[in-house]
Amino acid sequence: MDVIGTVNKDLNISLDPVEQAIGRFGRYQFWLLFIVSLSRLPTEFQLNNVVFLIPGVDYRCLDNNLTNVCPCSNPQYDTRDISSSVTTTWNLICDRQPLASLAISALQLGMLVGSVVFGHVSDRYGRKNAIVITLTLEAVAVASSAAVPYFWLYLVLRLLTGVFVGGTLVCTYVYLVELSGKSFRLYLMGLQEVSFVLGYMVVPIVAYYVRDWRYLQLVTSLPWVSAVVLHWLLPESPRWLITVGRRQEAIDVLMHIASKNDMQTININEIINQAERQSYEESSNQRGSYADLFKTPQIRKYTILTGLIWLCIAHVYFGVNQYIGRLHGNLHINVMLSAASLGPGLILCTFGAYFFSRRAGVIISICASAVSLLLFLVLHSKRALTLAFAIIGEVGAFTAIMQMYMFSSELFPTVIRNSALGFASMLARCGAIISPFVVNVGVEWISVLVFSCMGFLAAGLCCFLPDTKDLVLANSIQEVEGCGNGMKVDDDQRY
Repeated sequence: MDVIGTVNKDLNISLDPVEQAIGRFGRYQFWLLFIVSLSRLPTEFQLNNVVFLIPGVDYRCLDNNLTNVCPCSNPQYDTRDISSSVTTTWNLICDRQPLASLAISALQLGMLVGSVVFGHVSDRYGRKNAIVITLTLEAVAVASSAAVPYFWLYLVLRLLTGVFVGGTLVCTYVYLVELSGKSFRLYLMGLQEVSFVLGYMVVPIVAYYVRDWRYLQLVTSLPWVSAVVLHWLLPESPRWLITVGRRQEAIDVLMHIASKNDMQTININEIINQAERQSYEESSNQRGSYADLFKTPQIRKYTILTGLIWLCIAHVYFGVNQYIGRLHGNLHINVMLSAASLGPGLILCTFGAYFFSRRAGVIISICASAVSLLLFLVLHSKRALTLAFAIIGEVGAFTAIMQMYMFSSELFPTVIRNSALGFASMLARCGAIISPFVVNVGVEWISVLVFSCMGFLAAGLCCFLPDTKDLVLANSIQEVEGCGNGMKVDDDQRY
């Protein structure tokens, strides 16, 4: 039971009305978080399985009995770790290697499209319906990609998979945010990433036993076609129901959740009235757009800097994530160690938010990543150390991404906050899209050096942004342009 949001007979109009009705994040919301996280596992699999689907492979050219030479029209692939992959199925080596990079990037490109498309779908048809649609279609697209006979068709399905993955990430996050209180959203970001880390850890285990890429895709997708049952398991977002005027349904959902959390329900009608007034006021005052990100000097500066930082950090993370699959040693163990290291990184990131400023946290994380990658180059002959430094590089970029979510949110005023995060997310996808081409450039030290330099560039750009820790968030562009991002608050006023 969450006593923080318990409803009294006299409503506190300064509090979020939905939070007053159902609590900050009670046990029923935790149950919904568990269901959504379990349902999202196929999404996490697709984000992390590229080293098993489209790996860099060693081969012996039977024409001249040489190893890893080009051109080669008759390759014999090393199948000790993976018996069959997209790379070996369509011979994506030598002059066809850019097609492998394209296949990896197609998922990220699809995610860019899907986050926009399904953002509108969820606004129009509801959060729950959008989640069911994206999860079900994602499972179908992944399973279908396992059966295609042509590479171009696989590429199309890979792109569609990315569309549904992007839609799933956006819709599930918005759904959970709308069911939580404001003061809990800091923890929600970390809790959501637990499913990402879990999916990352499960992938090498499954891939160890299922070494054919077609069967791997089937095993990690077909069971989740059953996601259609979420239509009956998940309640619709009460905030969305209020926004679209479905008052009675919102009352029913709020009463159901409140009863599950052992909270009073006597003031639900008054809460709905307050929420409707708040929704009307917010919609009346909402005039922000993407154009507003570039109209005024201070906001324009923040927009350009945060966008470039997101691009650099995402490029480093996804690049190193793929590069770990190229390291010496057992592929499955390397990936498992990489995945397991993200758990402690997530914990450090959460606790670090309390002790470090937002800017310092990002700079420390991404510099740790960049320095470790330089050490990777210097100590390249020592294989155990190279794996350790590569993992540190990945964890540093991962924790930097987590902290940038909060940092970016606090930099921008309420009226353009979503637009700013959308723009930053778009540039992050661009960074992820180009990372496979850097990994496959053909000269190992160049790839790692590029990732390290991008990390240092992100850290340098952060130095030009103001810190936002313990500030009251600005609501208007004028507040930011006139006096910075907000006012300092005491610890007991922070939430």
